[in-house]
Amino acid sequence: MSQLSDLLNLNLSDTTDKVIAEYIWIGGSGMDLRSKARTLNGPVSDPSKLPKWNYDGSSTNQAPGEDSEVILYPQAIFKDPFRRGNNILVMCDAYTPAGEPIPTNKRHAAAKIFSHPEVLAEEPWYGIEQEYTLLQRDVKWPVGWPAGGYPGPQGPYYCGIGADKAFGRDIVDSHYKACLYAGINISGINGEVMPGQWEFQVGPAVGISAGDELWVARYILERITEIAGVVLSFDPKPIQGDWNGAGAHTNYSTKSMRHDGGYEIIKKAIEKLGLRHEEHIAAYGEGNERRLTGRHETADIKTFLWGVANRGASIRVGRDTEKAGKGYFEDRRPASNMDPYVVTSMIAETTIIWKP
Repeated sequence: MSQLSDLLNLNLSDTTDKVIAEYIWIGGSGMDLRSKARTLNGPVSDPSKLPKWNYDGSSTNQAPGEDSEVILYPQAIFKDPFRRGNNILVMCDAYTPAGEPIPTNKRHAAAKIFSHPEVLAEEPWYGIEQEYTLLQRDVKWPVGWPAGGYPGPQGPYYCGIGADKAFGRDIVDSHYKACLYAGINISGINGEVMPGQWEFQVGPAVGISAGDELWVARYILERITEIAGVVLSFDPKPIQGDWNGAGAHTNYSTKSMRHDGGYEIIKKAIEKLGLRHEEHIAAYGEGNERRLTGRHETADIKTFLWGVANRGASIRVGRDTEKAGKGYFEDRRPASNMDPYVVTSMIAETTIIWKP
């Protein structure tokens, strides 16, 4: 095994200028990440300088067998924490050979919204709190839980320490450092309320980069769980009963909200979000009705309400924002399996472009 490890850790720059680019894309379910690697003649830092590539869309439920070619367009580059050196991870979106975005390409529509003049002028910032659950591979039961049984009730696990309270910290810390190495603006991690559940935060990130960074952070996490022999779950309610679900709370601000008088802009934006509550809920992740029950720090899925420091609300405004009269708010409705391209662009479209 040491020889295999030595080969995996070879420094290619000692002998060649060539680098490995791992192209990443989203598969047919909208949540399954796929990737494959290719050799480049030298380092590349501009995605527009990377070659397009193709894959068999019939094997990812994204194209029929008789016309299976799907084209990958490189969109964002990150350093590769697995191969290191000058090797890179490349976030791509997917198109038909004629250049049309395929139905599962949500980035294309998001990029249009983020390039709208009104949105560009407002410089929308996002901070996404990605919750997830680590499962034992063979039984699909949370790590640290007794086989076929349950741990003690919730209470000691949130931000807890100790072998009987924190399960999987080696994976979490490995992911934290790997994201920082990659160039992702990961801003923190913490243990969550349900044991075996964790959270990382990405942001602040501007516009489309929030979606790129979150997707690549998810990719890195799943690669690490692959190495660790653990299954990664983004199910919004992985365990039924008196256990917290998993969300992707999305913190948001515009330039107007961040400046003096911004609190009034925030309240107007929240009012607009309330008018489109059902549309947003429909786009905020599958299975979210199992999570948004009005219990376990959620508002009921059919109810829209906001409040200051209220974790049982749809939208939470922080005490600091209320006091300063400017800042940001948190949309607590998105599920852990949401598409960040959809959620971030929809919030911008509703609060900046849409006129009720």
